[in-house]
Amino acid sequence: MRSSMIMSSHFFRLTEFLWVCNDLMRTCFNTPLAPQALEDVKNVVSKNLTDGVLDNGLTLKGFLFLHTLFIQRGRHETTWTVLRRFGYDDDLELHQDYLFPPLKIPPDCTTELNHNAYLFLQSVFDKHDKDRDCALSPEELMDLFDVFPYVPWGLDVNSTVCTNDQGWITYQGYLSQWTLTTYLDVQRCLEYLGYLGYSIIAEQESQASAITVTRDKKLDLQKKQTQRNVFRCHVFGLTGSGKTGFLQGFLGRNLVCQRTIREEHKSYYAISTAHVYGQEKYLLLHEVFPDFEFLSETELSCDIVCLIYDVSNPCSFEYCAQIFKQYFMDSKTPCMLIAAKSDLPETKQQYCMTPLEFCRKHKMPPPQSYTCNTAAAPSKDIFIKLTTMAVYPHARLRCMCTCNRCTFCLCQNFLNSELVQTVRTKLYTVVFSRFLGWFYLASFFSSLFVLISSAFIFIHPLVFFILFITLMLVHINLLSFHLFVLAWHNVLINFLLYQYSHNQGLILFCSPATVASSFLKLLATQHFHWPQYCCWEITFYVIKVDYGVLKFT
Repeated sequence: MRSSMIMSSHFFRLTEFLWVCNDLMRTCFNTPLAPQALEDVKNVVSKNLTDGVLDNGLTLKGFLFLHTLFIQRGRHETTWTVLRRFGYDDDLELHQDYLFPPLKIPPDCTTELNHNAYLFLQSVFDKHDKDRDCALSPEELMDLFDVFPYVPWGLDVNSTVCTNDQGWITYQGYLSQWTLTTYLDVQRCLEYLGYLGYSIIAEQESQASAITVTRDKKLDLQKKQTQRNVFRCHVFGLTGSGKTGFLQGFLGRNLVCQRTIREEHKSYYAISTAHVYGQEKYLLLHEVFPDFEFLSETELSCDIVCLIYDVSNPCSFEYCAQIFKQYFMDSKTPCMLIAAKSDLPETKQQYCMTPLEFCRKHKMPPPQSYTCNTAAAPSKDIFIKLTTMAVYPHARLRCMCTCNRCTFCLCQNFLNSELVQTVRTKLYTVVFSRFLGWFYLASFFSSLFVLISSAFIFIHPLVFFILFITLMLVHINLLSFHLFVLAWHNVLINFLLYQYSHNQGLILFCSPATVASSFLKLLATQHFHWPQYCCWEITFYVIKVDYGVLKFT
């Protein structure tokens, strides 16, 4: 009975948006229903059910009556076609291929929801937020999960994401939980989206279209930039050092609010948003159990490491130092040291050096003080710092503040603004189109310099080099420095070719490409290497000649 009710509710919710727009027939049978036929259907339903039609659409009772009428008239194939189109098999269960579409995830890649998926989830939230308080009450949440065969979120969800004063999941917490599920268990996320009918309502081939598979993290580190929006932070610390308070503080809960959380409702995850130079990013905090002897590869795989010690416990910092030395000292993962419970009297740590000296020795940011024992919500500045270090792991940030008032923060916000990015793109296009003309101009000047200077090579080599340097200084005034570098390579190649020709005549070339083509005939007697150089993103080639015992470059 429960399964039948879930199927009816799930089926109707997927089609209630489609029927009014006459998309149901197009979706299931690849043909729309004629306007007169549509009116006839609504008239038949309204004559038999007083509440079968509402606001020019079918209610749940009207929808079920219509398919009952199909079955009674022997049109079973109509109902079965619609059922199979919406993912049901012969046992009236959602098919596994529908719930779990194929999705290839390469190693060292993560999964995130794309923009269309967030828009879909936003529409689902708005539909069930009846009182428009930007939060889902327990009743509204159960109504949302009515199409699920089980309740997907456990009791720990309220301590994993942001909630309001009543303990209800807010809109931000709702999106954060979906982001967390996508990041940790993408197959579960695909299943949930299947129950909500994402592929049907969003008119996509499957739920896999809602997922973005990020680039390999190694490539991000190599290119020193990333397009990811979710970053994982592993929190290490001795038992009682304040890790749980640190996670809950990220969600805006002070020590008083944290004491109201039941033990069985506590979570080892916390996820919320943080703004990094005007861009919204998700920061996922994960509390790692303090097992010093063995840490799995999953526990070591993260974007940033947070080492927490209790300032009032003299033995707390030693654990952080040992964890860092054994697992993270030689890694490229950025680390930050947190001095938790900073409201308590600080005691001297029983270690060979102070936490500040330890950070200086290993080129880490200085220890960051933190406490959640505040009257209002704890400060989120430290979490913005963590997110910034995760987004920019290569950058040795000169400023770790998040005040948005200092020169560094204002400059970063300005440089990352949409206006500056638009102007930069247009300037780049103009400069790029005009640079090709300067390229040939530089080649012309360099060839002219070779022609003039080569006339003096027979007099004395010193005279040649003096004249060559003089002409290059003049060249700097004529062209920019980067074009001077380009001309330098061209002149040098021409001079080497002149030397190689053994005074058999002056060789003039207009561009490095001509140089390359002219050298092909010498491949039988010489060994050539073609290293690629890049100047202002214009690629050209320079020939490296191995000539006898001398090497000309």
